[in-house]
Amino acid sequence: MFGISDYGAFCVAVIVFLMVPGPGNLALITSTAKGGLKGGAAATLGVIAGDQVLMWMAVAGVAAILQAMPSVFQAVQWLGAGYLVYLGIKMLMAKPGGAPVFHMEPRRFFQQSMAITLLNPKAIVFYMAFFPLFVNPKTHLGLLSFAAMAATIAVITALYCVVAVGLTHVFAERMRANPKVGAWLERLAGLTLVAFGVKLVAGK
Repeated sequence: MFGISDYGAFCVAVIVFLMVPGPGNLALITSTAKGGLKGGAAATLGVIAGDQVLMWMAVAGVAAILQAMPSVFQAVQWLGAGYLVYLGIKMLMAKPGGAPVFHMEPRRFFQQSMAITLLNPKAIVFYMAFFPLFVNPKTHLGLLSFAAMAATIAVITALYCVVAVGLTHVFAERMRANPKVGAWLERLAGLTLVAFGVKLVAGK
C-alpha cells in the first residue's frame, strides 16, 4: 500500500512506539494537567510536529549521516538526556504555588513537547532503525510513499494523543481538589524525567 512494505505492521509499530512510556508521554500528560485541554492540544501538536521533523530528516538522509558519524549521534543523545534532567530538576525544585515548570501558555506547551520529541533518542532511534524496514524498494513510489508514511504517523499520533489528553483531563480535574496530591505528582514527574535522563547517560 503506497509502496509501504506491510502497511498493517507499520501502523502497529507506530502504535506500540507511542504506547511505550517515555518523556513524550510524560510531557503530554503534564501539559494537560497544567493547561487543561488547550495545553494538551498544544502539546499534541508539538509531538506531531517533532515526529514530522524527525521523519523528513530521515528522508533527507540525516539518519545515514548520524549512523556514519557515531559521535554526532552520541552528542544528540547527551543533549537530550541533559534537557530531560534539567526539566526534572526544575519540577523537583518548584515551590508550592509557584510558577509551574510547564507554563500555562499554550505556545509554551507546543515548544516544550516538540523539543522533548526532537531530543528524545527513543524517537530518533525509531526512525533510524525501523523506518527503513517498511520501505519496499520494488514498489516504492518515492516522495508519495514517504508522504503516506508521514500522514499515517500524524493521524495515529493525533488519535492516540486525543485519548491520552481526554483521560488525563478527567483525572486532573479530580486531583485539583487536593493541592498536596498535585504537588507530589509534580515531584514524581520530575523524578521520572531525571530517571529518564540518567538512564540515557548510563546506557552510553
